[in-house]
Amino acid sequence: MPAEVPPTAPSGFLSRLHDGLRKTRDGLRQKLEGLFVGVPLDEATLEILEEALLSSDLGPATTAAILEPARAAFRRQGITTVEAMRDLLAERVAELLQVGPPPRPPLSPPHVTLFLGVNGSGKTTTIAKLAKRHRDAGEAVLLAAGDTFRAAAIEQLQIWGRRIGADVIAHKPGADPAAVVFDSCKAATARKVQRLLIDTAGRLHTRQNLMEELKKMHRVIAREVPGAPHETLLVLDATTGLNVIAQAREFHQAVGVTGLVIAKLDGTAKGGAVVAIAQALQIPVRYVGVGEAPDDLQPFDPREFATALFS
Repeated sequence: MPAEVPPTAPSGFLSRLHDGLRKTRDGLRQKLEGLFVGVPLDEATLEILEEALLSSDLGPATTAAILEPARAAFRRQGITTVEAMRDLLAERVAELLQVGPPPRPPLSPPHVTLFLGVNGSGKTTTIAKLAKRHRDAGEAVLLAAGDTFRAAAIEQLQIWGRRIGADVIAHKPGADPAAVVFDSCKAATARKVQRLLIDTAGRLHTRQNLMEELKKMHRVIAREVPGAPHETLLVLDATTGLNVIAQAREFHQAVGVTGLVIAKLDGTAKGGAVVAIAQALQIPVRYVGVGEAPDDLQPFDPREFATALFS
């Protein structure tokens, strides 16, 4: 279990996470303040609490998963203060977010990560930020421009590659994405790089073709690098809230998503959707983004998130 977050002023990424959840937290605070001030919990206050949680895009199923076990605890513990109520809610949210351990590293390089996500979700920028994290950790990184349907995506990845010192395997716009994947896997193996990060297309207007294309890329990766892809990360735009769940299920059914990346958390009041998405899909959140800077994307800690949400 991650260490408890101390009740002191947050610093570093915790501070940015705290700020990124400000809109969601403010919405909760407006409804929760005064609920448990010297009065016992009753059904009326529980209904207000339920409304507050739903308004932050936790969704009906997740709200019930939080409230049902909490009802007995509220009554048993005689909670009458906002602070105690928040602590209990934060603990329950942290528990719900514990849906799986991180993947095991491969026995030998390269570690291959396939990135999924619709256009505009922040996928290519997320790849660049994670590539920088690996480069800063001293790992050799290779990027694959598998989104061949958008020339801008190829160019964007190449610009990021130059900035962080990572080579990019790319073909011309319109080329077969599976061919890019094949060349990238061959290059990563030959060069013995530690990390291969593969971008993919995310257009929605030809969804069935997209999923078939992703399956083909997945097969090529598995054939060329035994045990790969070691991670299949789906990048989701936090500002779209619960609307991404159906979208995420399609990606998961097509290629088997192993982890979620929640981008743009700082621009939404729907931060509760993070919990609902993880719960609905039973897929762990691996990273969360709260800003544009490379360091604003960090590994996800359920307890830190829950503490920042209700602090």
